[in-house]
Amino acid sequence: MQGSTVNSEQTIAVAQNGYSDGHGASHLEDHPDHRIFGLYMFFVAESFIFLGLFAAYLTFRAVTPEWPPEGTPELELLLPGINSLILISSSFVIHKAEDAIKENDVKGVQLWFAITAAMGALFLVGQGYEYAHLEFGLTTNLFASTFYVLTGFHGLHVAFGLLLMGSVLWRSRQEGHYSAESRFGIEAAELYWHFVDVIWILLFILLYLL
Repeated sequence: MQGSTVNSEQTIAVAQNGYSDGHGASHLEDHPDHRIFGLYMFFVAESFIFLGLFAAYLTFRAVTPEWPPEGTPELELLLPGINSLILISSSFVIHKAEDAIKENDVKGVQLWFAITAAMGALFLVGQGYEYAHLEFGLTTNLFASTFYVLTGFHGLHVAFGLLLMGSVLWRSRQEGHYSAESRFGIEAAELYWHFVDVIWILLFILLYLL
C-alpha cells in the first residue's frame, strides 16, 4: 500500500510539472512547433503553381511566331512601375513590425502593419485602374489571356495577404497575444508578404520588360 501511495504521488507530481506554466514545458518539448515548416511547405506548393503558369507563358511565347500577337497594344510601364515600387517598398515596411515585436512594441506592430496593408491596398487599386484602361480584354488573344491570369492570380494573393494582416491587427488588440516570445502570426504574415513581392518582381520582368 505504501509503495502504491508513493507511485501515485510521483505520478501527480509529474503531471503537475508537465502542465505547469500554462501548457507545460515538457509537453512542448515532446511536441515541437512545426508551424514555420508548414508555412515553408505552403510556399513551395504555391511556388510550383506559379512556376507552372510561368512555364506556360514562356511556352506560348516560344511557339508563337509573333509575341505579343500582332495588334496587341503595348503595355505602359509608368503605372506598373509605380505599383511595383509601392509593393517592393512595403516589404521593408512590414519588416519594421518584426523589429517592433522583438522589443514588445505592439503599438509599433499595429502601425507598421497598417501602413503595409494600406500600401497593398493601393497596389490593388492601381492594378484595377490598369485593368480598366487596358485596350485588350481577357479573350482578345493568347497574350491577353495569360496576362490577366498571371496578374490576377497574383492579385488574389495580395488580397489574401491583406486579410492576413487584418487578422494580425485584430488579434493584436488582445493584450499579451503577441510578444517577443510569441510572434508566429507576425512572422508568418511578413514571410508571406515577402513571397508575394518576389513573385511580383518575376511577373513584372516577365510581362513588362522581356
